[in-house]
Amino acid sequence: MTHQISHSPHFLGHRLQRLSAAFLDLLFPPPCVVCRKPGAPVCAACAQAVQPVGATICESCGRPQPYTVRQCTQCQQATTPLQGVRIAALYTSPLREMIHAFKYNQQPELAVPLARYLVALVQTDPWQDVFQSIDGVVPVPLYRARYQERGYNQAELLASAFCRSVQYPLCSAWLVRQRSTHSQVGLTAAERQYNVQDAFVAANAVLEKRILLIDDVYTTGATMRACAQAALNVGATAVYGLALACPC
Repeated sequence: MTHQISHSPHFLGHRLQRLSAAFLDLLFPPPCVVCRKPGAPVCAACAQAVQPVGATICESCGRPQPYTVRQCTQCQQATTPLQGVRIAALYTSPLREMIHAFKYNQQPELAVPLARYLVALVQTDPWQDVFQSIDGVVPVPLYRARYQERGYNQAELLASAFCRSVQYPLCSAWLVRQRSTHSQVGLTAAERQYNVQDAFVAANAVLEKRILLIDDVYTTGATMRACAQAALNVGATAVYGLALACPC
């Protein structure tokens, strides 16, 4: 018996739109989202101008410090379910413009150049050893209404491009955002933590697994901590975090 695969008009329309966009890109190369130079979504000069977090960090949350510490002042004030977090770069220009275009200007193709910063980060010590122990990579999920509004989850696209480069399993279904939350922008650290409390639920598949969470921007860490706690509640053995950027 043969099976015919049918696709919804929405799916077919999306596919045709992507094919048309790819064809137009061949004829008219897209400009850099930062400097508008034609040729690539992110030109080489802007890609190289991104400021890495640097070597002196808080070993717990990964944020930059004047000198390396086991726990920064913020981390000393609250316990965390995360084993450790590392952040690739500072949320300053030109990375700020790249992330904004990626999230809000319908440019999902930026996931590939942005994921390169994450790949470079996990190839440095001590993350090489940590990364080899990971069972699955999990993007921070969006609530379904926000997903439908945007059309994609930027963290999932970022994690997918990352996983393709490093040949590790993408496990998006391991974590679900079970309720809507307010935007974290403009909230205090305490308000952010309350906003995402119990917002996530993990699948049974996380039992006895070591997980790497991926998100685009790490500010206070409230969202990533809530995700990690949900996974640990179901029996994950360890949860690490990896983010593209953090504020200075």
